[in-house]
Amino acid sequence: MPIPLVNSVASWFLKKRIHQMELFIKYPHDVQHELLMKLLQKARGTEIGTRYNFSEIKNYQQFADNVPITKYEEVQDDIERSRHGVNNIFWPTPIRWFAQSSGTTNARSKYIPVSQESLEDCHYAASKDLLCVYLNNNPESQLFRGKSLRLGGSKKLYQENGTSFGDLSAILIDNMPFWAEFSSTPGNEISLMSDWEVKMQAIVDATVNENVTSLAGVPSWMLVLLNTLLETTHKTHLFEIWPNLEVYFHGGVSFDPYRDQYKKILPRHGFNYYEIYNASEGFFAIQDRNKSSELLLMLDYGIFYEFIPMDNYGTENQEILPLSAVELGVNYAVVITTNAGLWRYRIGDTIRFTSLSPYRIKISGRTKHHINVFGEELIIENAEAALKKAAAATNCEIVDYTAAPIFMEGREKGAHEWIIEFKRRPEDQEVFNTTFDLALQSVNSDYEAKRFNNTTLNKPKIHYARERLFYDWLKAKNKLGGQHKVPRLSNTREYIEELLQMNRG
Repeated sequence: MPIPLVNSVASWFLKKRIHQMELFIKYPHDVQHELLMKLLQKARGTEIGTRYNFSEIKNYQQFADNVPITKYEEVQDDIERSRHGVNNIFWPTPIRWFAQSSGTTNARSKYIPVSQESLEDCHYAASKDLLCVYLNNNPESQLFRGKSLRLGGSKKLYQENGTSFGDLSAILIDNMPFWAEFSSTPGNEISLMSDWEVKMQAIVDATVNENVTSLAGVPSWMLVLLNTLLETTHKTHLFEIWPNLEVYFHGGVSFDPYRDQYKKILPRHGFNYYEIYNASEGFFAIQDRNKSSELLLMLDYGIFYEFIPMDNYGTENQEILPLSAVELGVNYAVVITTNAGLWRYRIGDTIRFTSLSPYRIKISGRTKHHINVFGEELIIENAEAALKKAAAATNCEIVDYTAAPIFMEGREKGAHEWIIEFKRRPEDQEVFNTTFDLALQSVNSDYEAKRFNNTTLNKPKIHYARERLFYDWLKAKNKLGGQHKVPRLSNTREYIEELLQMNRG
């Protein structure tokens, strides 16, 4: 398709969609209420709809009274039935795809249902909106004169029943309209490769001579790819390879740890970075302004939002609020009801509202302590399970521990750094370290993927703490006592640096 025609079509679509976005910005609560009623009406004949009397629900309060808040473990059995071919459990149309996500206490991986409606009206709609917003903000853009380098995952088939599972990005690529492949690189065959090392070199070979104008992918994975590209071509920055590169669309993990490294390989003033907020469960928010750190909450993607203030999250007095009741600056856990059949589902993320007109947010973290700097989504349950395995295998006893990321530096891979205090130390430290690393991989498939052949993460760096280190650290902070706990996992190095200093002293 000639570039002028592409620009004309894009301009028409942009104007139409920007008008629709203005409607949900102006009438956010009406749009959300109408959306909720449509979801309930559509799913009233499902098992879930019958169980909770969807046909009798006329407003939000009745919905909140009838339908309980859920987490993955509570819907896992229904999802497994759906994966085995049973239809009409939580959504009326057949669920053929399941986005594989990080593990829980009961399973190494979660399988999030992806319906045809969520593909079209949420994920693909968001991709179009991202382009609309970017082009609206940058009318001189030459985006369509080149291609987008997309970095997705691999896909596996669940053979017994015809349903399939894999990374969400792979599901999106596999179902992408045929015309979309012409504007992207590499092709689907390479994008869906499962061997990361083979795939990485194949992407380099396929894209190095293309006119790449945009990048799209998770910062940690993308950085590994781009550094490989620079090493292969013996170039110092990316504009020597792709002079027309103008924007990087990123999401999945915090960009802050990578920002300086990207500036080194993308040293052009005015280069654009656009953040998105999506997950296996849906696409939630888009950066809608240049140079902004806030994301516009998208209210017409088939997702109804509720929020739990973190100061009473998980307590008997826990509040669940609709969008109309949120306040600025409060840390909220996100609850969603979706057009893929998730009903009042806690996704585990926390956000803060930075604006109420329109509703803009910042992602503030997770409802549990975790490390997710490289997309590994390591949670406390994973750490506890792996430490238990390693301790049993090496006949040692653990008293306390904490962990934090070692951020990527230049072209050096990232890692996790641990301080572990033992009551009885293992006889061979290297054996324990290796055993622990393998145990972490066995309980968390995302961590395993990042550790595969050291592609994104090197082996953990483990320090043995002196006796009473954690006790002394808490004492120095005047936090001795049962109500105070050692932070097990953190996305920052604040705690571990203090502990390392005390351990050296």
